[in-house]
Formats: sequence, structure tokens, C-alpha cells
Amino acid sequence: MSRRLVAAAVVTGVIAVAACNQTEPAAAPEAEAVAPVAPPTKITATAAAEIPEGVRAAVLAARPGMVIAEAELKEREGRRYYDVEGTVDGAEIELDLLETPQGWRVVEIQRDLPWTAVPAGVRAAAESARAGFAPVRVIESVQAEDGAVIYELFADGQPATPVLEVRVKDGRTEVLKETWPH
Repeated sequence: MSRRLVAAAVVTGVIAVAACNQTEPAAAPEAEAVAPVAPPTKITATAAAEIPEGVRAAVLAARPGMVIAEAELKEREGRRYYDVEGTVDGAEIELDLLETPQGWRVVEIQRDLPWTAVPAGVRAAAESARAGFAPVRVIESVQAEDGAVIYELFADGQPATPVLEVRVKDGRTEVLKETWPH
């Protein structure tokens, strides 16, 4: 057999084997929505009677008549916060305060909501980011500075950090890619 025929037979054989051995290309794994990661935080529990007067005054200025139950001092990324929990007219509420050079200022007012009470646009945004996800806990956080609302959505077994955060501001709804700073 001539070299040309041998080469043609080998090439033909390789092509034939390749044609018979076709497999489906491996499916690319679907991109998982990446959950925001909260920064490390030092937390110090504070009894209601031990809350600094500046914190108490800022809370009562923002929500007159609030009955304070407890608080936590949180320190992260060089910032100091007080999370103050209590009730207003029997409804549970939490105010988050940031320490600034001018004193303590309310940055968020939070409450828990059932998933069914969350606006439809927020539910749709969460569904498009994570199909089939139904949070076990929702925290509505009204931002004192600009009135934006952050919906923190928690998954079963992950109580410390929201799996998704959705921001609503001026009629625009967006899924956040990074953890909201407050």
C-alpha cells in the first residue's frame, strides 16, 4: 500500500471513529445567584437601661413613644452602630443608628414582613434572580437618608445573612450585588 493510501485510511478511520463517538457537550452549570457576604461584626448586647442617652434621644426623636426593649452595639469596618429593638403601638420595630462626629443618627428603620406582603415588583426581581426562591424571613429596611427601601430576604438555615437584597428607590427595583452598608 502506498503511503498516500495509508494516510488516507488512517484519516478516514479517525473521522469515522469521531463521528460514531459523538457525545453531547457538557452543559454549562447554571450561574447561581451569589449571596451577599456580610463583613465581620463585633456585637455587644446592651440592656435597655444601659443604652447611651444620645442613642435613646435619637430613637425617640425618630419614633416618639417607642418602648425600647433591648439593643446591640455593632462594630464593623471602622463604624459603630446601635440596633435598638422595641415596639411602637404594639408593632415590633428596630432602628439602626450610626455613630457620626455629630452624634448618633438613625440610618434604617426595620420591621419583619410576611413574603405575601412584599410588593409584587420586589417578588418578581427576587424570582428572576433566583428562580423558585421563597424566603423564610423578610426584613423591610427603610433608609432614613433617602427613603429607599431594602428588602432583606433570608433562606432556611441561613439566619445571619440575607441570600438576596432588593432595593426600591424612586419606582426602580434592583437586586443588589453587594451587601447594603448599614
